[in-house]
Amino acid sequence: MRKLFIAISTLLLAACAPKYPTVTPDEFEQAIAEPDVQLVDVRTPEEYEQGHIIGAMNIDWKSDAFADEAEQMLDKSKTVAIYCRAGRRSHEAGNKLYKMGYTHIVELQGGLEAWKAAGKTVQAEVYECDEFRTPNGMSVKLNALVHASIWIEAGDKQIFVDPVSQLGNRSIDYTTMPTADFILVTHEHHDHLDKEAIHNLSHELYTQVIANQASADILGKGFVMANGDKRTLADDISIEAVPAYNTTEGHLQFHPKGRDNGYILTIDGLRIYIAGDTEDIPEMADVKDIDIAFLPCNQPYTMTPEQVIKVARIIRPKVLFPYHYSDTDLNAIPAELPDIDVRIRHYE
Repeated sequence: MRKLFIAISTLLLAACAPKYPTVTPDEFEQAIAEPDVQLVDVRTPEEYEQGHIIGAMNIDWKSDAFADEAEQMLDKSKTVAIYCRAGRRSHEAGNKLYKMGYTHIVELQGGLEAWKAAGKTVQAEVYECDEFRTPNGMSVKLNALVHASIWIEAGDKQIFVDPVSQLGNRSIDYTTMPTADFILVTHEHHDHLDKEAIHNLSHELYTQVIANQASADILGKGFVMANGDKRTLADDISIEAVPAYNTTEGHLQFHPKGRDNGYILTIDGLRIYIAGDTEDIPEMADVKDIDIAFLPCNQPYTMTPEQVIKVARIIRPKVLFPYHYSDTDLNAIPAELPDIDVRIRHYE
């Protein structure tokens, strides 16, 4: 009888055992560094907001919508890396996902508790994120970091614009973020060019830095783009450098004509205009078919709210993000642009 009991127990344990690897924090860290890995936190949204592994999406295992959300958010052909607080929920969620056809799964042994005990970084959600979809359904997330620093998650590509580690009381730890595929630098001022941030985001083999000539000279590297240059970054991502400069007398020295860049990114058909440090220059009349625009707003260095409103009426973006605004009062902008989705995010 005892032998029969042991045999049945062994079979039950085998049936419950996951059909995918459960790995240590070090092994999990290596796994999620691979391209195309989908990192999933299966805890509650409240737990997720208190701190999570950087880059993780949240699909609550306890939610009745878990299976539906997984189907919408996860690609069965790619690896799914899962974790919870201590391992129980991720074990249950992993088995469910496996039965749903997600056969490439890796689970963090001991959950977030083990991750933190191993000295790994946990990032709280300290910045605001807006998600959009391209015409072909690709997810594009725009994260407001600091001042003029933007983190763009375009499918499996990571794009950082003017990454700066600290300005005023706001700081960003780029060592906790995914390695950049592309880093765009508009110009060489300290609130746009930060060697340390670029170093922390860069992989020596594949990160591409795109910059104006002066910034590339300071960095000692980078693909130089001048106003009017165009470049293909990936199969579904292209970039155009456009003019950015001051026109007001007494301000011309801040951003002289021909030196700095704005950028137009086209991501799978979604067009994003990042104006850089500029005023309402004539060349903006040539900026067409923009879905999302980032326009700077702080005189004497960039635009007044009135200039931002004028430019928005010319460009007609579907969504407008004022940025680089310091302590400028932006309250008048949304009311003056009732036909444009104006979103004011916490950059400062």
